[in-house]
Amino acid sequence: MPETKLDHELTTTEIAALQADLQAQPAHQVISRATIKNGVLAASEDPQAAVRLNRTFSVELPTGKVANQKHSGRCWLFATLNVIRHQFAAKYHVKDFELSQNYLFFWDRVERANIFYDRILRTADRPLDDREVADILESPDDDGGQWAMGAALVQKYGVVPTSAMPESFNSNDTTGIGAALNLKLRKDALALRQLVADGADEEKIAATRAQALKEVYRMAAYAFGEPPATFDLEFKDDDHKLHRAAGLTPQGFFHDYFDVDLDDYVVVSNSPDKAFDRQYRLASEENIVGGKHITFLNLPLADMKRAAVAQLQSGEAVWFGNDVLQQMSRERGFLDSHLFQVSDLFGVDLSLTKAQRLATGEASVSHAMTLTGVNLVDDQPNRWKVENSWGEKNGDKGYFVMTDEWLDDFVYEVVVHKRFLTPAQRELLNTEPHELAPWDSLS
Repeated sequence: MPETKLDHELTTTEIAALQADLQAQPAHQVISRATIKNGVLAASEDPQAAVRLNRTFSVELPTGKVANQKHSGRCWLFATLNVIRHQFAAKYHVKDFELSQNYLFFWDRVERANIFYDRILRTADRPLDDREVADILESPDDDGGQWAMGAALVQKYGVVPTSAMPESFNSNDTTGIGAALNLKLRKDALALRQLVADGADEEKIAATRAQALKEVYRMAAYAFGEPPATFDLEFKDDDHKLHRAAGLTPQGFFHDYFDVDLDDYVVVSNSPDKAFDRQYRLASEENIVGGKHITFLNLPLADMKRAAVAQLQSGEAVWFGNDVLQQMSRERGFLDSHLFQVSDLFGVDLSLTKAQRLATGEASVSHAMTLTGVNLVDDQPNRWKVENSWGEKNGDKGYFVMTDEWLDDFVYEVVVHKRFLTPAQRELLNTEPHELAPWDSLS
């Protein structure tokens, strides 16, 4: 085979060819002026998107005010609690009841520190530049998460209303506490690794680990407040009837007031860079030792959508994981694969398949939201209603509208009750999941 030259220096002749190619492009000066003045997105926006994104839905759940995660990455937790609170709202006829994200976020910080120490000790004999060790240390304390992580927190700690543990400055803006916890956990990691390297006994290592966790708990309590062991429940329903119960525990509240078994729900993924009709597990992101595993049942797109539609038709909202920063207008609440026609603007083919985006890192499961409606034409969806957690100033009072093609392109996970799977798909839940690497495309 001929030798391939790896280093190529641009010559003056080649630069002249680049300039000549630009000059030969039709209307290049007009396009350049519009793009320079208005930016790439505004210059490429398709005005017909507003027509495609009509906010009328043949299936639509009753909804109330949206929540606001503010300057934090807690979308996964907001979406989890949104699904649960919709069920509470329907049962007790109270549309604007909100559960405390701060309560579960506190416990997530403590539980993540605990499992972080386990992972550090398990890999203590490896160098710091080992790929798994480096991945563990990259984000010891991270706002982001998966549906199963929220479900695991609810199963262990229950839930409380926002009135029992309101938001704090640090839950609304996690920048400061996140940086402090990351610094602490990395410092703890070095100390624990050094003990292992020095041959310290198990008692010494356990004592150091226990002291480190006490300090994490203290930091979380100072930043978010300490979670209540009991609380009084008080709310008025939509008929103005007062409901009151004293001395509830968070676990008792969830058990007695919510008709949901979180183990009955399945994360159905559509990740075409992997084999379909197979279970996968992402143990590296699990947040509670002994808690719910992060698993995905990877199915073809049509199967994932069919299950989501069926759950909405049953009157239940759907948690979904997506890449919200793709083809999105935050202000208008639009999610449309052709919202910004950047390929046309530049005259360059920028298309990739979903599998290619996942395989190359172009795709990311960057956000979680809640499906609360769908429009069906001849039993097929053409657009979806989306409850976001960015407050009421975005979209239509916080609600977005999504084309079905955007779901095809940028939605990777939906959480559905297993009764909406086929018998053959439910059988797959009994198979051993294939373990995913910490850096997998679904992480």
